[in-house]
Amino acid sequence: MGMVSEFKEFISRGNVVDLAVGVVIGASFSKIISALVDGLIMPLLGLVLGGVKFNQLALSLRDAQLDGAGKEIAPALLLNYGAFLQAAIDFMLVALVIFLFIKVYNRVRRPAVEAPAEPAEEVLLLREIRDSLNK
Repeated sequence: MGMVSEFKEFISRGNVVDLAVGVVIGASFSKIISALVDGLIMPLLGLVLGGVKFNQLALSLRDAQLDGAGKEIAPALLLNYGAFLQAAIDFMLVALVIFLFIKVYNRVRRPAVEAPAEPAEEVLLLREIRDSLNK
């Protein structure tokens, strides 16, 4: 079997196609969640916390170095943790929505629990015989 035919067989499997579709949908879904976080949640959270813009939060490790004329020689060294906070909130929201989706999907997909069927007449007769022998 040649390499090309093996590759065709590998690609034509359902799992590979399903995975590819999942990756594309996941990337699009991630953009939707990022837009939700960037455009709605973070501004509201910033407003509640006193006008804080999370993507601009940083810790100054070193101030900018200036020469005698006030011209910047070396820029300030900042530890930008605001972008990390925003990415962490993005991740948590994506994980939450995927969890809820899978939970609903499994509930819908689960077959309805059927009531147990009545035992056959032979089984009922055998139970009566067993009970009478035990007496």
